[in-house]
Amino acid sequence: MHLHVDEEITFRRLEILLVFMETGNLARAAEKLEISAVSVHRALHALESGMRCALFRHEGRNLHPTEAAQALAEVARDVLRTMSKGIRATREIAGYSADRIRIGSLYSLTSRTVPRLIMGMKLRKPELHTELVLGSNAHLLQKLRDGALDAALMAIPEDAPDVESEPLFQDDIHFAAPVGSPYAAQKEIDLGACAGEPFVSLSEGFVTYSGFVDTFRIAGFTPKVVMKTDDIFSLMNLVSGGVGFTLLPGRVRGVMPHNVQLIPLQPRYLMRQTIALNFLRTRERDPNLLALLAVCRLAKAELS
Repeated sequence: MHLHVDEEITFRRLEILLVFMETGNLARAAEKLEISAVSVHRALHALESGMRCALFRHEGRNLHPTEAAQALAEVARDVLRTMSKGIRATREIAGYSADRIRIGSLYSLTSRTVPRLIMGMKLRKPELHTELVLGSNAHLLQKLRDGALDAALMAIPEDAPDVESEPLFQDDIHFAAPVGSPYAAQKEIDLGACAGEPFVSLSEGFVTYSGFVDTFRIAGFTPKVVMKTDDIFSLMNLVSGGVGFTLLPGRVRGVMPHNVQLIPLQPRYLMRQTIALNFLRTRERDPNLLALLAVCRLAKAELS
């Protein structure tokens, strides 16, 4: 069944009709709507044109609603109320200004960055429920684009014009080795001299894996990777157990096993990650995201 409503009948004009019916006067309706009395009169006249019937009686400069206007106003009130509920429900499904916010994060940010931001959000919007999803950069970016996340704490994605990023801090990549290894006493690691060593790494899709690959490309050799894992804490445990060496961001220093140390790489191998709050540009006016952005900006100095 095809439903058709004349283009002269709009939500805004129905809203003007209701205000006019409540105030009973063009000037008072105009004042309440913050528009001119002429604009109110034109809107009411357009409704009459769209309805193909008279809605008002003219008595001098005054308009008096007919029974037809009363009937339309009753329907308009229901229509506007239903549409308002529909807009709110649609926004909540899309995560826009809902009573929850879904934040994605890299595993390595859960020890310091995530708690700091969540506590900041609780202070700013205590009624807001926060859900946390962990994953790789690639996994979080896909969930962001699918609408399954509202924001993601991760490295700034490359070639992503649909994503807005608020940088939080920069992090250098270090050489990770067990305490007491042949490299323990070195102030800087020449990665080119490690060609024969076993390495462990994260799986593809993690930003630390990308840094791992890029750094060894500069060193001029492909490392012998004996094992891969999908979370950074397991990776540190593999280093602790002597399975192999790896490259890790400095932000994990506070949660590493006691027998793992981070050693700076020589300057020519320096790789730096920029960690940011990322969200879709289409969501930049979402009140919940604006609150999270404010928390991030306040936390920048502490996180750096």
